[in-house]
Amino acid sequence: MGNFFNHLNDTTIVLISLSVILLAGFLLTRITKLAKLPDVTGYIISGILIGPYVLNLIPHEMVDNMEFISDIALAFIAFGVGRFFKIENFKETGFGVIVITLFESLLAGIFVTFSVHYIFHLDWSFCLLLGAIATATAPASTMVTIRQYHARGNLVNTLLQVVAFDDAVCLIAFSIASAFVNANIGANISPSEIIMPIVYNIGALAISFISGAILSKLMTPKRSEDNRLILTISLLLGIAGLCAAVEISPLLPCMLFGTTYINMTKDKELYKQVERFTPPILSIFFVVSGMNLDISSFSTLGIVGISYFIIRIVGKYLGAYLGCVIAKTSKEVRNYLGLALIPQAGVAIGLAFLGKRIISETMGNMLLTIILSSSVLYELTGPVCAKIALLRAGAIKMGITIPEKAK
Repeated sequence: MGNFFNHLNDTTIVLISLSVILLAGFLLTRITKLAKLPDVTGYIISGILIGPYVLNLIPHEMVDNMEFISDIALAFIAFGVGRFFKIENFKETGFGVIVITLFESLLAGIFVTFSVHYIFHLDWSFCLLLGAIATATAPASTMVTIRQYHARGNLVNTLLQVVAFDDAVCLIAFSIASAFVNANIGANISPSEIIMPIVYNIGALAISFISGAILSKLMTPKRSEDNRLILTISLLLGIAGLCAAVEISPLLPCMLFGTTYINMTKDKELYKQVERFTPPILSIFFVVSGMNLDISSFSTLGIVGISYFIIRIVGKYLGAYLGCVIAKTSKEVRNYLGLALIPQAGVAIGLAFLGKRIISETMGNMLLTIILSSSVLYELTGPVCAKIALLRAGAIKMGITIPEKAK
């Protein structure tokens, strides 16, 4: 395939590559749907197959130059997460959900960080980033499972709130971890190397809050749907671009952008409109993620990856259990919430890409390979575990599903 691309100009290579990426993702999801697996699994597998390490349908240079896709995809993901952070949610649930979220997220991160460092003697920078990423949960997989089986009850209510807050904790943890790694703690560094990443993040958050307020004023009743989408995406990409300029994660700023807008307007329709725009972007993002997965490294990273997979699950379950004990939830929520927090995909993969940039190439590739390979396993096992948790808690009954058209 490489010889074919050698005779084409750059524009043709880019367009054909994007076409192949989208088509491959679509075709593989037809197969994964038959196996009742999530679409993200199909996207990642398709990326592995067409990538430079298997069929080599896409030039390696093309893959290397598509890192900006992760920034765009993460901006949209974070903006969507922001809509769950309504002020009234805090008033209704109190701080019980926050306590549960902190315990299930941070205990998983702490378990992974210290276990990987002391068992495998890997660098602290790598372990901190891996531990921070371990805190993330994929809300999409969980929400699709709840919707598919029309689940209801205390477990569902708690679960939806926890997965909404979960990514916020993850983003904060990763921002702190990356600031430490960037500052190269333990070396001869100046105070500015530690302070400036924090200053940049605070500045980006301030810009995001102002942008959200501006967007709320621009969205007048007479504004057409096309212009609503144009204004939103222009501000969202602007925020992501500023974050890229100072080499910080776009996740927290873009999430605050979404949070500010929803609290100022209560306009849920904008988020639905943006969601209808994003499927091709997210498809490209996940397929490209799979293309970066070097399957030859599985033989050397297998034990570390399997350990990460198991330790994170243990941390999530124990953290959720302890958090529920402190928050005094019902027995059903306490016993089964942790099982429903296993899925991990979009945000974790995006953070792995960001983490890859700030540590050595070898460790960065190891980080990305572990997260990508474990994400496939989590996406295979997570929805099944979520279904078991919902069944055991009495939130669903066997045989109840929503028809395909309603999905």
